[in-house]
Amino acid sequence: MPAITLDHLSKTYDNGKKAVDSVCLRLEQGEIFGFLGPNGAGKTTTVKLLSGMLTPTGGSCSLLGINPARHPETVHGLCGVVTEHAQMYHALTGLQNLEFYGALFGLSPAKSRQRTDALLSRLELSDAAHQKLASYSTGMRQRLSLARALMHEPPVLFLDEPTSGLDPRSAQNVNALLRSLAREKGITVFLCTHQLRYAQEICTRYGLMDRGRLLAEGSLDALRARLGLGMRVKIRASGGSAPASYRKTGENTYEICIQTQEEIPPLVRMGVESGMRIYSVCPEQPSLEDLYFHLTAHQKEA
Repeated sequence: MPAITLDHLSKTYDNGKKAVDSVCLRLEQGEIFGFLGPNGAGKTTTVKLLSGMLTPTGGSCSLLGINPARHPETVHGLCGVVTEHAQMYHALTGLQNLEFYGALFGLSPAKSRQRTDALLSRLELSDAAHQKLASYSTGMRQRLSLARALMHEPPVLFLDEPTSGLDPRSAQNVNALLRSLAREKGITVFLCTHQLRYAQEICTRYGLMDRGRLLAEGSLDALRARLGLGMRVKIRASGGSAPASYRKTGENTYEICIQTQEEIPPLVRMGVESGMRIYSVCPEQPSLEDLYFHLTAHQKEA
């Protein structure tokens, strides 16, 4: 059974704004899916539709085979949600916040304490367990929010900018946790972000959104193949006369666009034969940013 299905899902608000425009998507269990796009692309609205907070105006969606619009309470028990701004109780300690939410999810006191201790330890918050939330830094609140979402061990996790406000070490720890949850527990991670470089580090598949429409989806390799963007070769060299195919990008640096790696040796030979001293040759595949900007540029031209 797929973890998430969107079938021509659409949402138009009362003011006429079409936030989600006939999006089709299917996610399997255990995927880390990057739902990517700028603010206003429709990411948050899609999550609200999937979690039963909004009702579609067209099409449908399901979470583990359950329609969120018809059975929102059931869906709430199957998913965890982490928003960019953690919302919990400032007057309670970190431990008390988690135990409170554990009770809401129906965990026994013993199970709730077990999960609380494990998550505080895993997210490096044990030392702050008895501090009130009001004293937590932004990064600490974000980690506690993730712990709260994981209290009931949900099979689907919705994340909105989960590393916002985290220092590099904490962000690395959160990423490692997400990878292990997907790999070992089969949890599906639905990650909303506009940080494409971050998404490229952690996600296994991507959906690129713009103005409510899904422009493309797939793995990085699949998106590269679909869009037909070639590789870039960055060369550092001095002296001689650069061949016409070498585009100068800086002092002693050049860039060449190619389609396959087989083109690299002849290009290097051309440079050497023209008297250049070549110090480094670095081929680079198109990044997720390159793919996204290529797609949005074509949308504007259409």
